[in-house]
Amino acid sequence: MRHYVRPIASIMLLATSTLFYAISLPAQDGAQQEQQEVPQALQPPVDEKFLLQLHARGDQIYICKSGGGQFIWTLKAPDAQLFDIKDQLVGKHFAGPSWQSKDGSRVVGKVDVSVASPDAQSIPWLLVKVISHTGNGVLARATTIQRLNTEGGKAPGSGCDEDHVNQEIRVPYSADYFFYGPK
Repeated sequence: MRHYVRPIASIMLLATSTLFYAISLPAQDGAQQEQQEVPQALQPPVDEKFLLQLHARGDQIYICKSGGGQFIWTLKAPDAQLFDIKDQLVGKHFAGPSWQSKDGSRVVGKVDVSVASPDAQSIPWLLVKVISHTGNGVLARATTIQRLNTEGGKAPGSGCDEDHVNQEIRVPYSADYFFYGPK
């Protein structure tokens, strides 16, 4: 009997260790994602804490404008759905720029800092200051928003000319939005 106790104990220890490791993997992966390299200029104020992370999937809408003899695609508005970390639809992102939760809370922001995305084909990373609130839900305490991990969404480099003035174009994008509020 004594001969079998040690192997059973070893097997149980190995199983427990493996289970602990497997359970801890998602947490470690999430921690790595949160510890991404964010430029100092995009850090939230030190007197704020992290509130919420949402992922946006949708379009950046551009309109062809003329001015000073030049033609340029100009951002009209974002049009995106917002998803939580479980990939559940929880709101939308639209002109303002505005973010609205299904619970009715809404914030409007103003870009404070813009930094080129590490991906040259993607829209910039941003630090946005919230300038107004509506409702009492999940976004009610937000005062700062980071836009990070952008993919796509850049205005076309061509196609805006005299024949296309006021024409709109939609460019697919995705991004992560991190909301911060007072500690």
